[in-house]
Amino acid sequence: MRSPYFTHSHAAFREQVRSFLATEVLPHAPSWEGERGLPRTVWKLLGEQGYLGLLHPRSVDGGERDLFTSLVFLEELGRTGFGGLRAAISVHAYMATHYLAAVGGPELRRDYLASAVRGERVAALAITEPGAGADLSRLATTAEPDGDHFVVRGTKSMVSNGMAADFHVVAIRTAPGTDSGPRGATGLSLLVIDSDLPGVTVAPTPTLGWHSAGAATVGYEDVRVPADRLIGRANSGFYYLMRGLQLERLVAATLALGGTERCLDDTRRFLTERRLFGGALSEKQAPSHRIADLATELAAARQLVHHAAWLYEQGELPATECSMAKLYTTELECKMADASLQLQGAHGYLDSSDAARAYRDARAATIAAGPSEVMRDLIGRSVLKPQAGPGSSHLGSGDTI
Repeated sequence: MRSPYFTHSHAAFREQVRSFLATEVLPHAPSWEGERGLPRTVWKLLGEQGYLGLLHPRSVDGGERDLFTSLVFLEELGRTGFGGLRAAISVHAYMATHYLAAVGGPELRRDYLASAVRGERVAALAITEPGAGADLSRLATTAEPDGDHFVVRGTKSMVSNGMAADFHVVAIRTAPGTDSGPRGATGLSLLVIDSDLPGVTVAPTPTLGWHSAGAATVGYEDVRVPADRLIGRANSGFYYLMRGLQLERLVAATLALGGTERCLDDTRRFLTERRLFGGALSEKQAPSHRIADLATELAAARQLVHHAAWLYEQGELPATECSMAKLYTTELECKMADASLQLQGAHGYLDSSDAARAYRDARAATIAAGPSEVMRDLIGRSVLKPQAGPGSSHLGSGDTI
């Protein structure tokens, strides 16, 4: 499809990524699903290809490429059809390490970001807790100053890459709470915690889908962390997270584009090859019209995602558009996965089928980086609030909630 956002260089890069994934990743992806994680060798290989640092600066061995180069990579990653694989890599390359690149000091960039870009260390982002998810004001993991260290106490849940990570970028509370509990969204900070420190425990978390993401529950029991592992300024974590979440939602939307397209391709292939009542299923009006609707929605979703990415690349913070893109594409992926399984009938319902895996994996994307219900709340508030005036270029671009 011709696009004002992509050049011939992007097209050549797409072919390179697609070839790499087809030869080095897809043949092994089913076994990684069974092993519930990616092997060290694939992280190193991804690093050698430059895929773990496309947005990061050259000073840390990154590619310092434009955002649409990353969109190409993420779309192709989504097209693999393995949700856990795409979650593991995107969390490492665009979420956990994003904060190190955005606000981390020179030492943190040198010691952690550069090695992560090279695939020598695996990164995880630890935000969600048993009692807190999208509501950051309820985060309860604490880090108390003790000389030149922090003492960290708390538990993080649903940590993608948690089973394999060498270090975690952790949202913690550095300001003390009140008698009635934590002080809302204030007092949050970001801290790098090595996974091999005394007091860090990691336990696997069985999940419905995203099997190769290596999800884990991580406990911090009186973990002493050097104070220079603080990312950016103390008590500024909420603002860093609000900005980082826009990129995270854009990444989730782009991955969902690729996943929806892969699911559509698989369904089209099945309908074309499957014979029923004297002809191919693709010739029947009911499946044909259903696919027509889904293909149209996919085309619309692609334009929404690319426009949000363009706004982001211009230096804006398009919170509303990123929320819209994340909501629309992840919900569409669920709709496409459901239709694919239904249209493939008993074949699709087999536990080992691609359709069943797509059905399981798609649901997780509507929850991660803020569930669909929160996206609707953010969008609704942005649309219904007083607008700046007729000169406003887009809805709620300055909304950082």
